[in-house]
Amino acid sequence: MTRQVDVVVVGSVNRDYVCRVDDLPTSGQTVLGGQASVGSGGKGGNQAVAASLLGARTAIVARVGRDDDGRAVAKDLAEAWVDTTEMVATGTRTGLAFVMVDERGENSIVVAPGANDLLEARTTARAVRSMLAPSGVVVTQAEIPEPAFDAAVRAAGDVGARAVVNLAPYRPIAADLLALCDPLVVNESEASGLLGRQVRGVDQARDAVAELAGRCRSVIVTVGAAGAVVGRRAEIDVVAAEAVAVVDTTGAGDAFTGALAAALGAGCELVEAARIGVRAGTYAVCRPGAQASFPRAAEIGVPPLYRRG
Repeated sequence: MTRQVDVVVVGSVNRDYVCRVDDLPTSGQTVLGGQASVGSGGKGGNQAVAASLLGARTAIVARVGRDDDGRAVAKDLAEAWVDTTEMVATGTRTGLAFVMVDERGENSIVVAPGANDLLEARTTARAVRSMLAPSGVVVTQAEIPEPAFDAAVRAAGDVGARAVVNLAPYRPIAADLLALCDPLVVNESEASGLLGRQVRGVDQARDAVAELAGRCRSVIVTVGAAGAVVGRRAEIDVVAAEAVAVVDTTGAGDAFTGALAAALGAGCELVEAARIGVRAGTYAVCRPGAQASFPRAAEIGVPPLYRRG
């Protein structure tokens, strides 16, 4: 029998190939890089690790290849206590991400989806229904095929679970799916795509949240170093981030979303969960890499979210 978990993440897993550069290249430009490294990533994998490190019993529904990259991804997830029972190895190579990080910590990323494109709706829905504990949380992102994304959100609704939907990278979403998001999590760029107008900075994020809150159960627009704007019903709150020296922004949004999901699964109210997410994202940008930069609860001053008997 499949064990029940607090958070089920349906998403992408990749092997990240990272190079540090002074400046990100422009079109047609070749630059010489510095330190290079390899690690595990993908929005799904990152968010699963972020949730698990905060104490949530976390499982991932994903696809990898039968290759060295897939085995490395599986090992890293297992070492972060993520249940990989539903991470199936396939004949298609593991997804790859090619990441450049400049001296200001900003990044440029190209993803070759590989096996991530094989995640399909029927097995996704079955996995969510079989693993999720009562009052659990489903997390998904738009880095997987649309049918699997849709199935994850609808399966959460079927079992009465909370659907945390990170619409990243942005793609159009049906109104009935949007209505199930609790919360919808987008950054300024993704909010701009969703609303068809520019969203930049806290004031415009507040306006975006006010509009989107009428179309989904709750919504969060992240605003980088400024933190996040949170909306549900008629209430809007700004959760400020601490000012820090940025080393690498890779995976910071995933640290936020995974920590948010872990806090919601533990029963935290939405604004408090967003505060924990902002702390996790802020911690992550101070360190290089994606999953390697994610905190445990004590490292961000959060008491244990889960107490196991």
